[in-house]
Amino acid sequence: RGDADLVSMARPMLADPELVNKAAQGREDEINTCIACNQACLDHTFANQRASCLVNPRACHETELVYVKTKKPRRVAVVGGGVAGMSAATVAAQRGHQVTLFEAQAELGGQFNLAKVVPGKEEFHETIRYFHVMIDKYGVDVRLNTAVSREQLEREGYDDVVVATGIVPRQLRLEGSDLPQVLSYADVLRGAPVGHRVAVIGAGGIGFDVSEYLLHDPRVPQPQPLNLWKKEWGVDAQSNYHTEGGLVRPEIEPAYREIFLLQRKDSPVGQTLGKTTGWVHRAALKKHGVRMMRGVSYERITPEGLWISLDGQEQLLRVDTVVVCAGQESVRQLMPGENEPVGARYHLIGGAKLAAELDAKRAIREGAELAASL
Repeated sequence: RGDADLVSMARPMLADPELVNKAAQGREDEINTCIACNQACLDHTFANQRASCLVNPRACHETELVYVKTKKPRRVAVVGGGVAGMSAATVAAQRGHQVTLFEAQAELGGQFNLAKVVPGKEEFHETIRYFHVMIDKYGVDVRLNTAVSREQLEREGYDDVVVATGIVPRQLRLEGSDLPQVLSYADVLRGAPVGHRVAVIGAGGIGFDVSEYLLHDPRVPQPQPLNLWKKEWGVDAQSNYHTEGGLVRPEIEPAYREIFLLQRKDSPVGQTLGKTTGWVHRAALKKHGVRMMRGVSYERITPEGLWISLDGQEQLLRVDTVVVCAGQESVRQLMPGENEPVGARYHLIGGAKLAAELDAKRAIREGAELAASL
């Protein structure tokens, strides 16, 4: 209509190069939405690596990762409806294979269902939405609330089984870790009650996400994410940016909880976060008074709180809740043993293959690459 002379997009075109065509054709629901994570585009660029895209592994790999229609359709079972499994299922079905996707929970999404509730990660909803649309478009048979066994898979006679069963949070091996005030990050992000003084064990990406999530009172409706961001960073939208530099004094909402973010390593807290986004997470927690402590040894948990040693001195952190963000363990029981007779070919991808710091970029890529090779 002439409303604008130019629309400039960069990252969204990596996520979906057909964005404009899909919008023009009324297929907005099929757009693979950029989630503004920077993990495979800007972070790769600043590390002198090839730019790509977390939600679209074909970005800048178009001649290497090619989805060709199969001449020999196979019956494929994908077990696990996280992003690795959804990626594998949609690409395999797009290529013409007959795909059944098994998910033990009541909804697809896996760890993205936890990530999407973290402040600043609301766009993760869009990735789940996109996969839902692609699953419907390409006719994937989805079976929710179905914890499938290898015996059932073998009985149904699949040609290929993709094991994308993901991870479970690692248990804390510490005296008192079975006390009721000890929660996993998954418990917390699913809405478990948390006290007002909290110790977060583990300062990787998940520890930072959980700390940001716990800053706010869950009973109080939060402003729109963009409005809250403007307020806390002093961006002057109220006067239409007429102030000098478009800036005003930031208004920091008092943190709802007192939070201790702890790590064993003596390196700076948050050092492993992404180059382009890590500084924001560190600054946000610092603004809200989160105490970030490194070089911590965990001694025991008692009803009074978490006992730690720091600089050779034992001390008690009087906290109501201890949240464990100390890694994950792969769930791969479906994989047959080396000499175990099976009729299908079994493939391992995503967190089930490697339970390092949750890596959606690798999970989606592995799902797509495997499906492209079937």
